[in-house]
Amino acid sequence: MTKNTAQCPWRERKSFAKIQSVIEMPDLIETQQNSYATFLQQDELPDRRIITGLQQAFDSIFPIKGRDSSTLEFVHYTLGRPKYNVMECIERGMSYAAPLRIKVRLVVKGSAQKEETAEIVDIREEDIFLGEIPLMTPRGTFIINGAERVVVSQLHRSPGVSFSIDTHHSGQSLIQGSVIPNRGAWLEFENDLNDVLSVIIDRRRKLPSTVLLRAFGYSTDEEIQNLFIEHKEAKVSAKTRSNLVGRIVSRDIIDPDTNVPLVEAGTEITDAIVDKLIEFKCNSLMIVESNERDYNVIRNTLLKDNTNDKDSALAEIYQTLRPGEPPALKNAQTLFENLFLRPRRYDLSRVGRYRMNKKLGINIDIDNVTLTPDDIVAVIRYILKLNHGEGTSDDIDHLGNRRVRTIGELLENQIRAGLTRMERTIREKMGILDLENVMPRNLINAKPVTTAINDFFGRSQLSQFLDQVNPLSELTHKRRLSALGPGGLNRERAGFEVRDVHNTHYGRVCPIETPEGPNIGLISSLSTYARVNEFGFIETPYRIVKNGVVSKEIQFLSADDEDNCIIAQANAPIDANGHFQRDLVLSRYRGNFPRVAPDQVNFMDVSPLQLVSISAALIPFLEHDDANRALMGSNMQRQAVPLLKTEAPLVGTGVEYKAAKDSGVVVVSKRAGTVEYVSANSIIVHPDNPLTEKDQDVYQLQKFIRSNQNTCINQKPIVRKGDHIEEGWIIADGPATDKGEIALGKNVLVAFMSWEGANFEDAIVVSERLIKDDVFTSVHIEEFKVEARDTKLGEEEITRDIPNVGEDALRNLDDMGIIRIGAPVRPGNILVGKISPKGKVQTSNVEKLLRAIFGKRAEDVKDISLKAPPGTEGTVVDVKVFSRKMRGGRSRTEDERAIKRLLSDRDKGVKELKEEWIERVQNTLLGNELAGNIFDPTTGEILFSKGKKISKNDFNKLNDIDITELSIQDDPTLDRIRMDYQRDIEDVHQQYEKQVEYIKTGDNLPPGVLKMVKVYVAKKKRLSIGDKMAGRHGNKGVVSRIVPEEDMPFLEDGTPVDIILNPLGVPSRMNVGQVFETHLGWAIEKTKTHIATSVFDGAAESDVKEWLQKAGLPTSGKAIVYDGRTGYAFAEPITVGQIYMLKLNHLVDDKIHARSIGPYSLVTQQPLGGKAQFGGQRLGEMEVWALEAYGAAHTLQELLTVKSDDIVGRNRIYEAIVKGENARAPGLPESFYVLIKELQSLGLGIELIEDEVGDEKGGETVPAPAKERDLAEVGR
Repeated sequence: MTKNTAQCPWRERKSFAKIQSVIEMPDLIETQQNSYATFLQQDELPDRRIITGLQQAFDSIFPIKGRDSSTLEFVHYTLGRPKYNVMECIERGMSYAAPLRIKVRLVVKGSAQKEETAEIVDIREEDIFLGEIPLMTPRGTFIINGAERVVVSQLHRSPGVSFSIDTHHSGQSLIQGSVIPNRGAWLEFENDLNDVLSVIIDRRRKLPSTVLLRAFGYSTDEEIQNLFIEHKEAKVSAKTRSNLVGRIVSRDIIDPDTNVPLVEAGTEITDAIVDKLIEFKCNSLMIVESNERDYNVIRNTLLKDNTNDKDSALAEIYQTLRPGEPPALKNAQTLFENLFLRPRRYDLSRVGRYRMNKKLGINIDIDNVTLTPDDIVAVIRYILKLNHGEGTSDDIDHLGNRRVRTIGELLENQIRAGLTRMERTIREKMGILDLENVMPRNLINAKPVTTAINDFFGRSQLSQFLDQVNPLSELTHKRRLSALGPGGLNRERAGFEVRDVHNTHYGRVCPIETPEGPNIGLISSLSTYARVNEFGFIETPYRIVKNGVVSKEIQFLSADDEDNCIIAQANAPIDANGHFQRDLVLSRYRGNFPRVAPDQVNFMDVSPLQLVSISAALIPFLEHDDANRALMGSNMQRQAVPLLKTEAPLVGTGVEYKAAKDSGVVVVSKRAGTVEYVSANSIIVHPDNPLTEKDQDVYQLQKFIRSNQNTCINQKPIVRKGDHIEEGWIIADGPATDKGEIALGKNVLVAFMSWEGANFEDAIVVSERLIKDDVFTSVHIEEFKVEARDTKLGEEEITRDIPNVGEDALRNLDDMGIIRIGAPVRPGNILVGKISPKGKVQTSNVEKLLRAIFGKRAEDVKDISLKAPPGTEGTVVDVKVFSRKMRGGRSRTEDERAIKRLLSDRDKGVKELKEEWIERVQNTLLGNELAGNIFDPTTGEILFSKGKKISKNDFNKLNDIDITELSIQDDPTLDRIRMDYQRDIEDVHQQYEKQVEYIKTGDNLPPGVLKMVKVYVAKKKRLSIGDKMAGRHGNKGVVSRIVPEEDMPFLEDGTPVDIILNPLGVPSRMNVGQVFETHLGWAIEKTKTHIATSVFDGAAESDVKEWLQKAGLPTSGKAIVYDGRTGYAFAEPITVGQIYMLKLNHLVDDKIHARSIGPYSLVTQQPLGGKAQFGGQRLGEMEVWALEAYGAAHTLQELLTVKSDDIVGRNRIYEAIVKGENARAPGLPESFYVLIKELQSLGLGIELIEDEVGDEKGGETVPAPAKERDLAEVGR
């Protein structure tokens, strides 16, 4: 047993792992962060940016040419600083985004015959604001309109070339080849039963593939034949007869006298033909040297081809794509160029080019993203190779043919689409306006670009509301891969093959974690060690094996690279020198598992964990669970609610610390240092190597913040004053973490036994102790928002002065009419008092007098206060108020005074920053060599020569020189310090501008909103009957009974168990991992240790027995248990132990719901459904049958009429209840009238005959449905 490496510094967790880790698990959200950083290139200088992402999107559209060869050119783009920080954006409901500006250059040219000779008349440059572009938070998420969202990566079919082979029922192979670009027309080649090779362009009708070759410049039949067929000259004589018979003639043999073909090309040579040739004194002929079938395919295709040169081929393609239009040669040429030869219209992408080169064995520059004649020739050659059994067809589910589109690429495509629309309007304007009097801003309309960005983040299927139930759900959401979305699959049409686990998923995509239901297999998760390479293919790391010796050298392989390698498992036994200990090593080769000699092995897995995702890696004894239950276990961990008191699992897997650290919910130290100050709100650390005297790291903690799913985000320090910490340590816990480890549930004592049938069908019996000690209590925060608007009738007002409301209802409101923090809330309580003006009516003289005396209070207003909805109970934890600057507020003098104060603070801040900066520069210069000479600014003499080492005394000589301009040799540190300083100065200025703007205008609110109030109510939810609980092995159930502690079964030492689980939940589910966990948990709970049993490398049965023995417990894991009610022992020993249980976010409090009077549907007049609509319970067809079977006629009639859609009846029955009278006979339900209207719409004459019905009790007659609702006979 070893101490787990790369683990939590605050807790020792002993590991059962036998395999030493050779590579650290990568940052789990680096895929998102790296992709977006590469897309934006925010910190790069404009001239140093590489052509990718946003830069590539602009470069693909600009320059834009006008009608007279004038151009609008793109120079560079700049990103400003966001106006508000992340927390401010969430509070205000705004997007965390930076302003995007582009510098464009308008080059105006004079008119000329030729474009090249046109003279430049004027050049105008201008910065243009192009809207805001959302920035990624440090946690890999985006804040859009105040909501935290994540963009899921898309797994889609890679651009490039792919081949497939179908077998016709006649046994002949039909080969297809597709050239799929990233953007542009598809090319599909097909070899049919008649050996004709056709091509389909952009999914139109078939053409012979030779038409496409002619269009690419191979005009003649001979040229085309020479590309694919090898010819050979053969002598004709009696001696060579045997060599000639059976061969194919490749060229026509012409009789020189008559000019008539003696033998046509394609003819098989027979004895008679040889005799004929000898007779006509033909000494030689050309025969086919290549495969005969290849020749037949090319020849048959040429025979089917009606074109004979490039022009006719272009015309044929034009007519196919534009049927009905006359094929003018120029139009045909332009169409063809646009289809395949222009990067703006056709883009294979670097990935597509890389894959084509690799598959077809050609060597075309990777930056050439259009089709070349060589590509078409190579594709046809490959199809011919497949015809005679060479080459390989492609499996479209192979991860070498599927790639990941990350956030950067997805947004680039969206922005390019917006820029293309913008380009169209620019061209139009350049054609209409007089460019000599126009500035670039007059040409550019940024709306298409901002619309494209907002649509992508707000409406795209891949931009999703972040799943923030707990840190794990957040982490797995960022690592998710979706095959759905634009350009992806459709869940209705996706078959079984695409959803199934493929052998290339190993180490790349988790075979366990995927949703249950219609999306199964279409949404998956990246494996723990997987990364996405520059081409978007998923790679996984392996240890290199050389001559049978395993080295510590690591190589990342994509699925394609792995295809030709034999890979040993991570648990293959090796000695200290890396030699395999067995003669035959169990390995993987594609989808097979051969045993091979050590010297045949190419690579070895780095860790048993690399197979699964982070969620599945958190399940101990995963190897003992059925895959279906492991899937449920990994999915249900994402639904675990963070508890009030967190507790890390006793039986962990060793991944808990890594999962918590990379989730972004904990506070991680930036530098090593000593803790100087700790409070609930902040931690201050003095670094070991401070840059200046005042240098310190301040960490602000988040307190009681509402997550997207209403759970509570709260950070608590785990360091104390005086502690020394290292860089990258977790110093504060977040939700569902304990001492830096992820802690989704609680360790509880369970017994597997039946208990009076209360745990029948997976139900769970729990002890009252769990409720009393708040073991499974969680805190949930709900947000209530109210806005005061400027309406047509007047301004709404947030106030405490509400008409017809008693003082008791207002006792918790402050002077502004907003509930105070700490106030208890119950359903119906006023949270924010709000009044609205009623419609203007004629006012009497008395009312006018009252208004003159009492002012606003006498005005006629209605109460529209925000009240707590049904089921809301809790305590107000926070209130946020945002308001515009109101007329009649502070005076102008007060505003100016406040702005002056801010200006002074700003100057002070800038001064402090400069002093700190100069100190940092001096510390960096000290002892370093100068990169250049330093001159005296007055005399011009050289003070210090290049290469001089700077000492402390030298700084006095540098007083008059701006030392910030200096640089030192081979060290970019000063440049970085300079950039940090500029950024800090910008922040100080921006803060000042923001505060000045607030003084002048108030908060930035949506149009028409005067004031916005947000009230946050926290509720403690204890475990209750109906709550869903689960373990980590897919063992889920609902709490059925809460039993007093004294009635629960207890062990021999008197310890009562906490939870009783049904033993029948284990055998059929085959999740034996829970039993292992129970036994091991029991043993280590006695020894008070935490252990890690890693996936596929954990504790064996013998280890569990050893630990039970060590703890003095029976090795069977069973114990005598006594009945808490009788005190007698149960007949058989019972499996007891510690298991880690989770409370899931399916709480009965959120689901229970009752309705008396509520909203009705407009058409059917039946009550709406669902808790959100305050709807009713549906009484369906089968429920009606049940009541009919009971003969409960009156109950049934009441349910189908007055409780449903009998409008007159329900009003009558309400009246009867109020007056205390007996219920009167029900009327006709509205659905009956709907049915009659339907029949009338079919033209049927429906007559409703009215009859008087006698009331049995009183004898009075009650007319059937009211006259106005009668239906006349129709359609006569």
